[in-house]
Amino acid sequence: MNILAIGAHPDDLEILCGGTLAKYSKNGHKIFMAHLCNGNKGGKNISPSELAKIRDEEAKKAASLIKAEVLGPIASDLEIYNTKEMREKVVDIIRYAKPDIIITHSPEDYMPDHTNTAQLVFDAAFTSTLPNYKTEYPAHEHITPIFYMDTLVGLKFQPTHYVDITDFFEIKKQMLLCHESQYKWIKGHHLSDPLNIIETVSKFRGLQCGVLYAEAFRMENVWGRIKPAELI
Repeated sequence: MNILAIGAHPDDLEILCGGTLAKYSKNGHKIFMAHLCNGNKGGKNISPSELAKIRDEEAKKAASLIKAEVLGPIASDLEIYNTKEMREKVVDIIRYAKPDIIITHSPEDYMPDHTNTAQLVFDAAFTSTLPNYKTEYPAHEHITPIFYMDTLVGLKFQPTHYVDITDFFEIKKQMLLCHESQYKWIKGHHLSDPLNIIETVSKFRGLQCGVLYAEAFRMENVWGRIKPAELI
């Protein structure tokens, strides 16, 4: 299968679904990690252009640990909006990756790049299936299920699916550690340690489903995107 994960910034996917992507990769699936923003405002005392270069390098290093292909960015931080231009760019990301599953942010996450990404992906996922909607790539006519990632610390999020990442938690940490530029920034700006966040949330979600570490998701339940599951 082709798995397309679309986050707002470099490091969002590592934090919120890195273990799941590592597990998919280990099982032989093709992984695409797209970040729509270039990360150029996630820091201080460094120019936005230089920071964007650093964060792109960090994203590629993290993705290489699970043999994922990196896509994007398409905009600067805080310049992602639900416009026709942006939608077309996300449509082409989807058409290029030809995903069987799309993973993205929850529409109720904590900051505008995340929530705008969620809306863009929802709109583009349908639009990408239409052959008469012309962009650089031909239509991906498969109507793809969308799974929303957990919010950063689980607020305003009720999972429908859990993935046991116990055997992949260490590589999830290693992927996050590739984003060296973000440690001091996140600790200072968000008053939180990102490694502590992923361990606490992964243990909490694991407790809910009976494993040591887990990642949580919510399936977008709209007509055309619900697939039957095997119950027996």
